[in-house]
Amino acid sequence: MARLVALADGIYAIAMTLLVIDVAIPENLGDAAFHQALHDALPKVGAFALSFALISGFWRDHRRILTGLPTGSTLVTRVTLAGLGLVALLPFPTSLLAEYASQPDAVALYAAAMAAIHAVHVVLLLLTQHRIHPSAAAPAAAERRRFTIRLAASVLVFVLSIPLAYVDTAAAMWFWLALIPAHYGARFLGPRTGGPA
Repeated sequence: MARLVALADGIYAIAMTLLVIDVAIPENLGDAAFHQALHDALPKVGAFALSFALISGFWRDHRRILTGLPTGSTLVTRVTLAGLGLVALLPFPTSLLAEYASQPDAVALYAAAMAAIHAVHVVLLLLTQHRIHPSAAAPAAAERRRFTIRLAASVLVFVLSIPLAYVDTAAAMWFWLALIPAHYGARFLGPRTGGPA
């Protein structure tokens, strides 16, 4: 399990680093061309910041999911590797979003990638829940169920934004802000103390 976590750390670090590759301004530009290039780079910086924040959250969530798991299993390993493959791919939809934010396919692909990674984490939580917290009545088990609900809410927000992207790409991206109230609300769902959810 420690080796799987170490592999995940490395892939997350590489994916976060690769995000910045597209953020560049050509050399030897005149004043007007420089200011235009700087203006053109701002969407890339925005896409970088968004993806960096989300990948940071994915990394934190992944570590939280596997913390306390005594041993791995073939299924947990395969699901984890599938999620890491999606994370490694994230620089591609990020680059598309930066360059083609007005194109529905670019926004939809980005949202689909984010939804898929959150879905992988939901599956991992469900697979490891009883191995980490055998007693469903334990407060920690209830907290882990709320964590699952929060990630499932993220899946829902990104999935709902996909058809919205084909109506209005800007509205779809603004819709991602629904993650904030969704995560906040998930903190209050389910029992705060013992008892199954």
